[in-house]
Amino acid sequence: MSENAYARLQDVAGPVSRETYDRLNAFEGVFRKWAQAINLVAPSTLAELWERHILDSAQVVRLGGESTRWLDIGSGGGFPGLIIASMIAERNEASIDLVESNRKKAGFLQAVVGELRLPAKVHAKRIEDVQVTIRTPEILSARALAPLPLLLELSAPWLEAGTTALFHKGRDYRQELQDCAHRWRFDLVEHASLTDAQGVILEIRSLRRA
Repeated sequence: MSENAYARLQDVAGPVSRETYDRLNAFEGVFRKWAQAINLVAPSTLAELWERHILDSAQVVRLGGESTRWLDIGSGGGFPGLIIASMIAERNEASIDLVESNRKKAGFLQAVVGELRLPAKVHAKRIEDVQVTIRTPEILSARALAPLPLLLELSAPWLEAGTTALFHKGRDYRQELQDCAHRWRFDLVEHASLTDAQGVILEIRSLRRA
């Protein structure tokens, strides 16, 4: 990776140490090796891995401020969960829980956590099965997991307890918001994506049932 890549990372995520940048580079190397064996992302996006997946995930950390307790649901290939873990590793007592029911993907997550010594715990379970066991985080993230109505249903136990959600969404997000209107009320901030001209990150607080 070049100085331009480091500068681009800081444009997206804010001030980032060299150590964090090095961890993300190491993550990319491990990811590419695993991606040859199991389907972690769409193969057509591997050529744009840094911008399309790593930087797209990294911008969530800036929006989460100095939070140290994170939860990522449907962690899949590690976006944004492993990127968050890499970026909060230098924060005192920071940690993230990663929930992924697919055993192969959970195995990948655990291997990366061990190899890069990331402050993360992998839960190879369905989201519904950890709703009462994972303590309420400050921030809950999800990317490319489910339509917003289902996302809110899955994350409600934490969001109703005061957690803030940061959800990556694409160009159809306004329809998804409309689809939630009959069931949910919440405070919303729409953050334009810094890596996808048609994307947003929805910041959702104070979730309550309509």
